[in-house]
Formats: sequence, structure tokens, C-alpha cells
Amino acid sequence: MATYGSNQLSALADPSRRAIFEALRDGPRAVGELAATLPISRPAVSQHLKVLKEAGLVVDQAAGTKRLYRLRPEGIAALRAYLDEMWSDALSSFAKQAEATAPDRGSEEP
Repeated sequence: MATYGSNQLSALADPSRRAIFEALRDGPRAVGELAATLPISRPAVSQHLKVLKEAGLVVDQAAGTKRLYRLRPEGIAALRAYLDEMWSDALSSFAKQAEATAPDRGSEEP
């Protein structure tokens, strides 16, 4: 899962992809709708959506002549699990380090 989470983080490293990802919070949208709200072209939005799709963060579905993109809950859950695991490991390491460097309070004289 570490590689999967890393791929998702890499996909979200680009500010334009993050903006697209965040815009999809409100629901499914077509490329043209997304491009209308961003300072990038429709082809650029399509390329960014391709990266997000390959990372498992979005899915698309045909709707007439358009393709609607939406967030993929499983991909977001996997990213969250990856971050939760990283955070848990970091907190455990911090606690071990704090315990190892803390003075022994039981041996202090009043």
C-alpha cells in the first residue's frame, strides 16, 4: 500500500491537479466545466484528470457526449489509510524517542 499511497501523493503534488481534485468534492463534473473555473486549457485538464485516474483518485463515466469525472471513494480511503499509518508510525517513533531521552523521575530526590 505504501507505493499506492505514494502514487496518490505524487498525483496531488501538482497545484492544478489538487484544484481539480478539490473541485470534484462538489460532485461529478465534465472537463469543460472544470476548465471554465481554472486558468488552464481543456486539454491540460484532461491530462491532469488522466493522472488522477491512474492514481485511483477519480473515475469517469459517459454521460451522453460528455465524460463526467468524480472522486473515487476507495482511492481516497486508501490515501487516508496510508496517511494514518504514516502518522501512527511517526507518533510511535516520537513516543519512543521521548521515553528514551526523558530523565528518570523515579530516582530524583525531593
